[in-house]
Amino acid sequence: MLWRLLDTSVLTVLLLPVLFYGMNVVRAQVMQSNSYQIQSDSINVGGGFSTSTNYELESTAGEIATGPSDSATYSLRAGYQQMQEVYIAISGATTTFLGDLGGVTGGTSNASATITVTTDSPSGYALYISSVDSPAMQSGANFIADYVPLGDPDFVFATGDTDAHFGYSPEGIDVASRFLDDGADCNTDTGNTALACWDGLATTTEMIATDSDANHPNGATTTIHFRVGIGGVVNLPPGLYIATTTVTAIPL
Repeated sequence: MLWRLLDTSVLTVLLLPVLFYGMNVVRAQVMQSNSYQIQSDSINVGGGFSTSTNYELESTAGEIATGPSDSATYSLRAGYQQMQEVYIAISGATTTFLGDLGGVTGGTSNASATITVTTDSPSGYALYISSVDSPAMQSGANFIADYVPLGDPDFVFATGDTDAHFGYSPEGIDVASRFLDDGADCNTDTGNTALACWDGLATTTEMIATDSDANHPNGATTTIHFRVGIGGVVNLPPGLYIATTTVTAIPL
């Protein structure tokens, strides 16, 4: 008896990319030292930063020729206050599981999705993942449990005879420290061993990648590996098991 994990003709049911644009900080610092950075400066006759219990106000007065200007090719944001804009984009996230799994005999099925985040924020970005459902992978009233690591996370994806679970592992140059390893344990050292450090999805977000610098225009790529493991004595009902996952990028 075989059952299909995911319809290979559907490219976005497992991983749903989110395009996020944010307003946060400026594009580059104009002055810096070993201890400080001035992101942008202004020559003016007044203004400053003031606060109250309910409000914060940052203002300038006396700047000349400020404001937005646009053409078919360029956008100009002149002036100190006009500069406070950040670009961020996310792309990728096409994935499918490879083949069927035996509901009686068990086995392992793998997939991966590649996410590219591009931002000009000088403070970088953070990439998060979450599942829409709990457990993440379901087929009607039936489901495959989310992977529960014994470690933080598990260096090796372990499937016992009575286990049936679904997990993920991020890989890339900006992977969050929780998923880095020393070759044997996760959440330690700076290694990023391929197909290591496995965790289970949740409806709450988990940061999987981050960087503290701008990466525009090339961006940074993170590959998310997914795995379903079924033990040899697990008798799962046949069906189309689907997990919908949300990936979100925000500027820092």
